[in-house]
Amino acid sequence: MVSVETKDMERKRNRKRPRLAWDVPPPPLPEAQRALVVAGEEGIEKRHASPPKRDDDREGHYVFNLGENLTPRYKILSKMGEGTFGRVLECWDRQTREYVAIKVIRSIRKYRDAAMLEVDVLQNLAQNDRGSSGCVQIRNWFDYRNHICIVFEKLGPSLFDFLKRNKYCPFPVDLVREFGRQLLESVACLGWSYPCDLWSVGCILVELCSGGALFQTHENLEHLAMMERVLGPLPEHMVRRSNRGAEKYFRNGSRLNWPEGAVSRESIHAVKKLAQLKDIVSRHVDSSRSSFTDLLHGLLTYDTTKRLTARQALDHPFFRNPT
Repeated sequence: MVSVETKDMERKRNRKRPRLAWDVPPPPLPEAQRALVVAGEEGIEKRHASPPKRDDDREGHYVFNLGENLTPRYKILSKMGEGTFGRVLECWDRQTREYVAIKVIRSIRKYRDAAMLEVDVLQNLAQNDRGSSGCVQIRNWFDYRNHICIVFEKLGPSLFDFLKRNKYCPFPVDLVREFGRQLLESVACLGWSYPCDLWSVGCILVELCSGGALFQTHENLEHLAMMERVLGPLPEHMVRRSNRGAEKYFRNGSRLNWPEGAVSRESIHAVKKLAQLKDIVSRHVDSSRSSFTDLLHGLLTYDTTKRLTARQALDHPFFRNPT
């Protein structure tokens, strides 16, 4: 959760917001205009200079104009997306003469630190990847005006973009299986074994088969209530081991403070309309329903010591014995 400056802003943040509205980038330059931009790169040297230095916006994002340079090497063509860590810009690489995607991290210490960890992981992958991991390839990285910038190969539309363009129509289960296999093979590359990533894979697979995000919320207590609604009660031993900051979400030591602690009736309604996991799957999957539900329960197990690893998930009947 991102800290805010006033209680009023906090109240606004806690309301349900339209799904991933930040993910809508401005329209890209038309291909003809983009071609002119690239063709014009043979001009005078001063065109490659960096723009005048500006202050970042209030959230630490880099402020830019289309057509400007991000160092003399990269020319900014469009904004591709935005997230918690920063923005992704489509750029023209003058050195390699190719389009690239550059993730420009917010100029905030915790995000800069996380970005350097990401660079280490990506470089390790690049050094050891034999082309079969399916992981995105890092091209370069640099520190520009207090923003860590990570240069990636430019890929096509994301699965989310595809879903959005198709009005969130669910994918057939056979496609979900193939996407899931690729995701798990990537997560399993170099022995990567963080359980939180397997939880994320489970949520992604539900979204692909249903067309909707599993836990669409920005408020912690509502998120926990949604988890209990879909997956059952949180284990008591996990609640008792939680840190003191989590005490406000529970009462009598282990019971979730819901719906008493809800911020609004809308929040209560958002939780009530959710179904159990098996029922969500049943609405959208006919064949492989049982094995798919079992796989999801293994990926969405609360206790990380009991959650499936990527390798265990790949060996699940959903992938081994498709019907």
